[in-house]
Amino acid sequence: MSILITADTSFIVQGITGREAVNLTRENLDYGAKIIGGVTPGRAGRDIYGVPVYDCVRDIVAKHGQPDGSIVSVPPKFTRDAVFEALENGIKTIVIVTENIPRAQVAQMVELAELRGARIIGPNCLGIISPGEAKMGGVGGPAANTRQAYSKGPIGVMSRSGGMTTEIASTLTGAGLGQSTCVSIGGDAIIGTSYAELMPFFEADPETRAIAIYSEPGGRMEAELAEWVTKNASRLPIVAFMAGRFMDEMKGMRFGHAGTIVEGKEDTTAEKIERMEAAGISVAERIEEIPALIRTKLAEKSVEV
Repeated sequence: MSILITADTSFIVQGITGREAVNLTRENLDYGAKIIGGVTPGRAGRDIYGVPVYDCVRDIVAKHGQPDGSIVSVPPKFTRDAVFEALENGIKTIVIVTENIPRAQVAQMVELAELRGARIIGPNCLGIISPGEAKMGGVGGPAANTRQAYSKGPIGVMSRSGGMTTEIASTLTGAGLGQSTCVSIGGDAIIGTSYAELMPFFEADPETRAIAIYSEPGGRMEAELAEWVTKNASRLPIVAFMAGRFMDEMKGMRFGHAGTIVEGKEDTTAEKIERMEAAGISVAERIEEIPALIRTKLAEKSVEV
């Protein structure tokens, strides 16, 4: 199984005629995605790789029925309106690839999504892939590269970095450990879905047997994950790679993403590692260590892969 998307998931691309969105559309179609339409106001009647373009989401729904999801790839000043439009038209899974969206607007989008019973992945992310089934976003790049890096299997992957999502998946694939679903959640200070919020989905998937995550300094995401794992007695072994250990003595420095500003002791890598290990999450010093640590933790639980 997989979480969030399957081979049957239908979705649209908002901002489909933009340069990045055109590439995303081609890559997703090549991987087998079911894209039923795209939106760019004023461009109705065109098509992108055979995907019809409409002026608004409502027109797609009227013509093709209710899509399951949307990739939002529009300029930052229009992103909130695009997401609101998707939510008000019943779309339940929204991947926002746009970056540099004002935090207040992201907070508004996340709040409306919660009210509408929908899920936002991102912003500033590469999206979701269920290897061998479908992908939604830019994760993995061109289809040929995606098929080489990702393989179907029992390991879930969550990452604040799009590139490191693929790096971890490729490392797992090389070690003979396929993936159930990989999610690039985004690296901004405010995002739609955190590690802890994804855990119930993985927990409910009988084919997911372990989780690998990529973490960075800054924010409380790892602390929330540790709390969730402890409170819910998670059945899933988790292995994390923590980047940016050099930042522990550099308060106020930013590492990579907007969400990685270290503001206090709780945001440091040392504190995050301590919290995760206390919750039973193993922390790898190098990406290459992840497969062996996963196998060890699964063996301790007498789980075969």
